[in-house]
Amino acid sequence: MAQKDEQIVQRLKERIQQIDWEFNDLDTGTVLTVGDGIALARGLRGVQANELVRFEDGTLGLALNLEENQVGIILLGNDRNIRENDTVYRTEEIASVPVGDALLGRVVDPLGNPVDGKGEINFTEEREVERQAPGVMTRKSVHQPLHTGVKIVDAMIPIGKGQRELIIGDRQTGKTSIALNAILNQKGQNVKCVYVAIGQKASTVVEIVETLRRYGADEYTVVVNSPADHPSALQYLSPYSGTAMGEYWMDNGEDVLVVYDDLSKHAVAYRTISLLLKRPSGREAYPGDVFYLHSRLLERSGKLNEQYGGGSMTALPIIETQIGDISAYIPTNVISITDGQLFLNTEEFHAGRRPAVDSGLSVSRVGSDAQTPAMKNVASSLRLELAQFQEMQAFAQFSSDIDQETKSIIDHGKRLTELLKQPAHLIIPHELVILSLFLSKHGWIDKLEVSEVRKFEAYVHTEFTENYSDILAELAEEFVIDESLEATINEVLEKLHKDFAVIQNG
Repeated sequence: MAQKDEQIVQRLKERIQQIDWEFNDLDTGTVLTVGDGIALARGLRGVQANELVRFEDGTLGLALNLEENQVGIILLGNDRNIRENDTVYRTEEIASVPVGDALLGRVVDPLGNPVDGKGEINFTEEREVERQAPGVMTRKSVHQPLHTGVKIVDAMIPIGKGQRELIIGDRQTGKTSIALNAILNQKGQNVKCVYVAIGQKASTVVEIVETLRRYGADEYTVVVNSPADHPSALQYLSPYSGTAMGEYWMDNGEDVLVVYDDLSKHAVAYRTISLLLKRPSGREAYPGDVFYLHSRLLERSGKLNEQYGGGSMTALPIIETQIGDISAYIPTNVISITDGQLFLNTEEFHAGRRPAVDSGLSVSRVGSDAQTPAMKNVASSLRLELAQFQEMQAFAQFSSDIDQETKSIIDHGKRLTELLKQPAHLIIPHELVILSLFLSKHGWIDKLEVSEVRKFEAYVHTEFTENYSDILAELAEEFVIDESLEATINEVLEKLHKDFAVIQNG
């Protein structure tokens, strides 16, 4: 009997030794409920916020709600094969994405997996998607211009390297076109670009990628795509992933431009997640921390000082309004976080004045600090001229008898409005943008009919590029217009104006 007892004890000891004591409720959990891209699990007592967890079928999730009795997990894949009482495991990894030059020219999902059919990405480094923003002492004031190639923007609402400039307006008003124009105009400027597509149609993203390839902009751009059919969790994660990719270059002393298209859909994805996790809702059903959602994202952009490498990350967040309502919850949040906004006017867009930037409501809090001396020279009175034109034009509608001064203001305003028009996806070197505004500053457009303004501008650009490249080179050297250069440009324009008149008269 004693021998039998001894055998039982020995077997029990062996079994106890075989147990993997590491697999306890610190590292594993049990699924309580699952559905709508959300899983609630008991256990996982050691899990960290934003830690990746793995389900039995291999699906990954992100631990978002750390409650006393359960963990709220947002699923980064399909929940079809996850069942109640399934085991969920800690990975002990905070959500990270690959970073580095290997990503350039690629389209990836918010986890950094390639989705462009070009094979695996050979990356050497990863970064956590969530990261604390650089402190005040590591930053420097924004002082270098980031040329977008959009005349009205570079002239009146300039964007500097490290700035956060909001692009806001109703749907179908050209918001993405302005952001895309900014990316295209970074060619040869040694600026890396990240385009984050949040909740967009797949066909729209394909068009954008094709546009980038057509103009050769894919060489310095990475596209982070989380389309409308992705789970809300991936849409929520995508802007943070794009920012982490951009931060790698910023921390290495390079300049980066990040476009978030758009943060309205990002906020909706976060609201969806929060309501499913039963977080208390507030204004417009958004949770109270939705302001923190975008502030912690956009604070990561900025200009670092020389001690920290001197790199910069410029953010162009996009917000879609409903019937021009910029006083709604999400628009007012993002306006208060950013350093200015480009407001796109629906009426102007439909009237054919494109880009439809409203010069009255748009503002850059960096201002002329982000402009070259030559641009300050030719654009200093532009906003006033447009404001006077709009006021006088409204006044002239109710009066048939207007004086000569009012008429000249209206005539100049019409030509200036025509000059500021430009098609989408147009790459214009900064010296040619200055040359265009030089035509307004020195009255050359006032000698033309309204219908001739853009033809003359194109003619001047062509002639200067082909026959007066030395003058353009002198202008582009330091972007300064002194008296001598001003006289030279006016002299050439005198000749070109005469030649243009001959061409027009046939």
